[in-house]
Amino acid sequence: MVYKLVTELSNHHPIQVICHALEISRSAYYEYRRGLSYQVSEEKRKLIGAMQKSFADHRRRYGSRRLTPELQEQGYSVGRHQLRRLMRREGLRAIQPRSFIPRTTDSRHNGPLSPNLLADSPFPAAPGCVLVGDITYIPLVTGEWAYLAAWMDLYSRLIAGWQIELHMEESLVHEALKKALLRRKLNPNAIVHSDRGGQYIGKSFRNTLLTNQIQQSMSRPNDPYDNAFMESCWSRLKAELLENGAFRSLEDARTELFDYIECYYNRKRRHSSLGNISPEQFEQNYYLMLNQNLHS
Repeated sequence: MVYKLVTELSNHHPIQVICHALEISRSAYYEYRRGLSYQVSEEKRKLIGAMQKSFADHRRRYGSRRLTPELQEQGYSVGRHQLRRLMRREGLRAIQPRSFIPRTTDSRHNGPLSPNLLADSPFPAAPGCVLVGDITYIPLVTGEWAYLAAWMDLYSRLIAGWQIELHMEESLVHEALKKALLRRKLNPNAIVHSDRGGQYIGKSFRNTLLTNQIQQSMSRPNDPYDNAFMESCWSRLKAELLENGAFRSLEDARTELFDYIECYYNRKRRHSSLGNISPEQFEQNYYLMLNQNLHS
């Protein structure tokens, strides 16, 4: 329990400082020392055990907002405020991503740019209507950088295709797009949206769009919020996977990213914008509802 940790650390640090750092009540700690703490029931002990297990299973990536439906599905009657108090008491603090800091894209190239087709369009009502893409830097312990490109289905937040290499040339985003197209058939006149980077104006990339009857869309000049969904995805990915660290090598990064994206992010990770279910479950619910409507 976190109170035992306070006792252990109190030989070296002021109790006030320790309680503040651990986000627990100093008065509650003193009650614990006097033996006046609330005695936890067997039901509450089971809830705490399940909370700790789920927190560990998700590798400290879940806070109270996502742990609450996780535990409710397991049959526990618990609200978010109650769970937040329990997490604080047990010293469970979820990984927090850095705030979204917009950055502009270097679009100093002579290639023709595409208009922003998302600016006045309604949010997609089905999978396969809009893919949004971007590139981010991935640190390696060698001091080098790897570059990760991905395409996300805007409807479900599912990462449909991704590629990581030691360069950020056109082939990086093109290979990621081809993987996305192998994974799913886009709807007629689907939109592929990105920033104004030079990788997205390449001949091979645009030929693939043309062959698949896909419309190209680009962010407006100096407006990184036009691609905020991908920026938010990168922020969460780096916080939950890297925690300010670095990968040993490109192959190490590729293996870890596969585990995070394909096994966790798409299949298990709950998204508040999706009603606290995973991207894959969100899409399955859509097709289930569509099938029911067709046969009703």
